[in-house]
Amino acid sequence: MSDEEHENAGGIYVGERLRAIRRQKRLSLQDVEAMSGQEFKASVLGAYERGERAISVPRLLRLAHVYGVPAEQLLPRAEDIDLTEPRRIDLSQGFTLDLVRLREADGDEVRFIARYVDRVALARQDFNGRVMTIRSDDLRILAWALGSSPEELANRLDTLGLRAMAV
Repeated sequence: MSDEEHENAGGIYVGERLRAIRRQKRLSLQDVEAMSGQEFKASVLGAYERGERAISVPRLLRLAHVYGVPAEQLLPRAEDIDLTEPRRIDLSQGFTLDLVRLREADGDEVRFIARYVDRVALARQDFNGRVMTIRSDDLRILAWALGSSPEELANRLDTLGLRAMAV
């Protein structure tokens, strides 16, 4: 696994931990935004939790204070992290694809995926242009067309930095 893949996976694990602590506290994203005096916007906190955005150490410390927990509680435990194995991914609800990164990426496979996603967007009349949820049926069809399994395709999209974890 490359350094960039390690970094991306690390962000996902931190995000999963942030979400777990928030849910243990029975807080919504909007609750945290209000508790923090608007310092942590719900949309930004959600991006941290999905691993789409990295959280800095000072902001992590501040968030620990807002949650009232020691900062190390917001970090994943070593036994929860295995960066040598591909992550097992629950694809039953689909996943979110980063359309901005997709359009910036290059290669035949990426162009094929982009054409497919454009057709899905047209069929759904979903033109937000930044992200799109790829449903499990869409993923199966796309994986089949590319000659892979849905899990292999999801891992490949992770590797390319095109997939964002579902909310």
